[in-house]
Amino acid sequence: MPVGPAYQPDPRYPDAVGAALWDKVRPAAFPKALLRFRNDPVAASLGLESLDSGEWIDAFARFAPLPGQPPQPLALRYHGHQFQSYNPNLGDGRGFLFAQLREAGSGRLLDLTTKGSGSTPWSRGGDGRLTLQGAVREILAAALLEARGVPTCRILSVIETGEHLERHDEPSPTRAGVMVRVQWSSVRYGSFQRLAWERDRATMQRLLDWCVEELYPELADALDRPAALLAAVSLRAADTLAGWMSAGFVHGVLNTDNMDITGESFDYGPFRFLPTYDPSFVAAYFDHGGLYAYGRQPRAVFWNLHQLAEALGLLGEPNSLARALDGFEAHYHRRLRARTLHRLGWSRPARPPIRRCWTRSLRPWPAPASPWTASSTTGMAAGRPQTRADVLAGSMAPGGLPPPPPCCRNGLP
Repeated sequence: MPVGPAYQPDPRYPDAVGAALWDKVRPAAFPKALLRFRNDPVAASLGLESLDSGEWIDAFARFAPLPGQPPQPLALRYHGHQFQSYNPNLGDGRGFLFAQLREAGSGRLLDLTTKGSGSTPWSRGGDGRLTLQGAVREILAAALLEARGVPTCRILSVIETGEHLERHDEPSPTRAGVMVRVQWSSVRYGSFQRLAWERDRATMQRLLDWCVEELYPELADALDRPAALLAAVSLRAADTLAGWMSAGFVHGVLNTDNMDITGESFDYGPFRFLPTYDPSFVAAYFDHGGLYAYGRQPRAVFWNLHQLAEALGLLGEPNSLARALDGFEAHYHRRLRARTLHRLGWSRPARPPIRRCWTRSLRPWPAPASPWTASSTTGMAAGRPQTRADVLAGSMAPGGLPPPPPCCRNGLP
C-alpha cells in the first residue's frame, strides 16, 4: 500500500502496557463500501494522502493493515462510571485501535481508532455497528470544536457499509457506516479504573509510565508520578471544559470512559450546541435527571477527576493525589475567561474596561431563552465551581476521595 514521506508508523502501545488492556479482534465484513467522507488535510499530516479511493477503502473499511502496523486490531478494555454508577463490563464494543502514527510536524503519537467496525468481546449484545447519521454527527462535532480551538479528536474517514440497522431512537431501518477517528491517545480515565478494580499494580505502573513518557514527557523527572500526572490531566481537562462552555457545547454523556487522559474530546453521541442560553439544557434524551446538563458539566468533569484520583490511589499517596486537583478551579476560570474574550476579539484581558465587561458577562441572564448567538459570554458563571474548599470538601481521607458537593451556581439541585 503506497504511503507518503510523512508516514511514520510507531505502534508502541500494545507492547508497552501489556495484554491486560486489550483483546485481538477481527473487523466486520461489510457487504458494500461507499466512501462518504475523506479528511485529506488530516490524511496529509499522517502521510496517507497518496491513497487512492480503492486503497482508502481497503485501509478504512476492510482494515487491511497499514505498513508497519499490527496484523490484527485491538479492542481496548476499560471500566467506567456511567451516569456516576460504576460499570465493570465496559470496553470497545463497536470499535478498535488498529494503527499508531507520528504526526508530521508535532511528532505526536496518534491513534487510529474506529466506530461501527463490528462486534467485540465488549459489545454486550450489541451489533457493533454505527448509523451513517451518527457518523455524520461525529464529523460535525469534531469540526466545529476544532474550529473553536477546543482539543478534539478528528474524523479521518466515513464509509457507508450497505447495511441497514434497526434503532429504537431514530427512524429505522437506517443506513450504516464505519468511521475512523484520529486521537491523541486512547487511554481513558476508565483504563486506570479497570486496573484499580483488578488491583493490577504492575500493569497500572506500565500504563502510568507510558502516559508520562509519551503524553506528558515534561513529568519524566517527577518524584511523585501519580500525583504529577493527575495534576497535569486536571489542567488539560479544565482547558477542554472551558472550551466547551465558551462554545455552548453540551457533550451529553460525560462518563469516565468517555474522558481521555490527554484532555481531547471524543465520542460524540447525543451532543448539542446550545440553541439558547439555558444552564439546564440537556443533550441526551436519556439523561432524565439532567446530570450532564450544560451548567453541570464543570461539576461532572471534576467528579470524574476524583474517580481518576481514586484509581491512581493504587500507586499514589491519597493526600498528594487530593492536592493534585487543587489547580483545577483556578485554571478553569483563567481558560474560560481567555477563551471567551478571544471569541469576542479581545486579546488584552488585563485592561480594566475588559475586566469590568467580563464581570458583567458572568451575571446570569434574566431570560433563559436569550439566543446563544447574541453573545459568547452568556452567563458563563452558570458552570463555574465554587471555592476550592467547597469543591474539594476537605482533605482526602484514608478511605479515598470524598465525592465533591454540588459546585454549580445555576440554581440546579
